[in-house]
Amino acid sequence: MAKTEALFREDSYLCEAEAKVVGVNERGGILLDRTVFYATSGGQPGDTGRIFRANGEAIDIAGTITGETKDEIIHLPAPGQPVPGPGEAVTLQIHWERRQKLMRMHTACHLLTVICPYPITGAAVSEDDSRVDFDLPDAGFTKEEVTARLQELIAADHPVSTRWISEDELEANPSLVKSKNVRPPTGSGRIRLVLIGENGIIDSQPCGGTHVRSTGEIGEIHVGKIEKKGRENRRFRLRFGPLPA
Repeated sequence: MAKTEALFREDSYLCEAEAKVVGVNERGGILLDRTVFYATSGGQPGDTGRIFRANGEAIDIAGTITGETKDEIIHLPAPGQPVPGPGEAVTLQIHWERRQKLMRMHTACHLLTVICPYPITGAAVSEDDSRVDFDLPDAGFTKEEVTARLQELIAADHPVSTRWISEDELEANPSLVKSKNVRPPTGSGRIRLVLIGENGIIDSQPCGGTHVRSTGEIGEIHVGKIEKKGRENRRFRLRFGPLPA
């Protein structure tokens, strides 16, 4: 099993890198020794982009997924693309504009969990319309109120950072996990925390996704809808731009 060095975990603003082809699986998925391509996980879709061969030939990457573990990252070429050989040196380039929108959205979803401090039952991040589902029998919130509070946190331009803690530290602080049913993957000995505010004063939770450096980068965003999904589920939908009049 190939282990890929995930460069995006330490620097989510890295959009290009050099890498070596480790192999190509039976479905044509490309495995590299290192990558800037985020793999689908935690509700955030995988990156798209291009891999350039030494001769200048471009391979369009339609998606990125994990293999048997989070450390095995598979780059999925679009149909009809050339296939590189093992050992080949390549240059990677993600579709930055798309990734940046996903980073802004993902960070906004974290802020939403600060405003609505209830167990999370599901989430999906996309470029234009993201959702977070809460175990919340009665909304008790209006989209206007939540939007106003989101914009306050964004305007305050709080720093966003990451740090690693041990699995034992997470075990000792179970309240860090906001998801009702999903636990962070264990076995590597360490867990990545995403912190908002100085020393995580606004929020601190385990997350492997990519985020902006400060809340101000999210820009204008609003709650488009609060939907009832079953007896105890409320779905909050986030969209870019001002709240429609």
